[in-house]
Amino acid sequence: MDEVLHLHGLRKSFGALVATDDVTLTLKKGEIHALIGPNGAGKSTLIAQISGRYAPDAGRITFKGQDITALSVARRARLGLGRSFQISAVIPEYSARRNVMLALQSRQGHPFRFLKPVMWDRSLTEPAAAILARVGLAGRASVPAGELSHGERRLLEIALALALEPACFLLDEPMAGLGAEGTARLVTFLRDLKSQAPILLVEHDMNAVFALADRISVLVYGRIIATGSVAEIRANPEVRRAYLGDAA
Repeated sequence: MDEVLHLHGLRKSFGALVATDDVTLTLKKGEIHALIGPNGAGKSTLIAQISGRYAPDAGRITFKGQDITALSVARRARLGLGRSFQISAVIPEYSARRNVMLALQSRQGHPFRFLKPVMWDRSLTEPAAAILARVGLAGRASVPAGELSHGERRLLEIALALALEPACFLLDEPMAGLGAEGTARLVTFLRDLKSQAPILLVEHDMNAVFALADRISVLVYGRIIATGSVAEIRANPEVRRAYLGDAA
């Protein structure tokens, strides 16, 4: 089955505000599916429903063929739903290395094994070093996460998601704060990453979206108004009016 993640008619309201309205979307193996739209379109609310932070008022979420609509955040993570957060979720007092080691311990089922010998446990230190090198943070492994730049913390969040070996990635604004050079590196990295697991990408940097996406869905006022290839989305007159404008 090509579909890894399927959203079926998701709806979420906060009082009179309809944040997501009958959203149906699929994420397939080997692809980057970008979710774009103006501020307040409902993108973060949709990601929160997928990750389990919010329960939808209606609709269903299927992951690897299993209905996960009622599962907790932790249960979804254990099934392989990997998320990086728009607001940094790393532990600032711990080094980049130790943050990744903590994620590795969590995957192994020992998230609170903090005794000193753990820092010399090669089953943790070696994969942590490899993951940090993969995201370009090898030279910052010993730096407390709170002292990393904003862009470096975003890379560390992706490293934490990698440590959990997810079956798909939910990436929420990964380019934020990276600058041109950092964005270019991350674009190259994500192109390779999709072969490991597909990526649902929420991103405002349209140059990055157009460079990366196999498919794009456009969310406006809680509804998906179009889904298609980069060329189809750029040429869609409704999308141009609602969001892209001159960016197309």
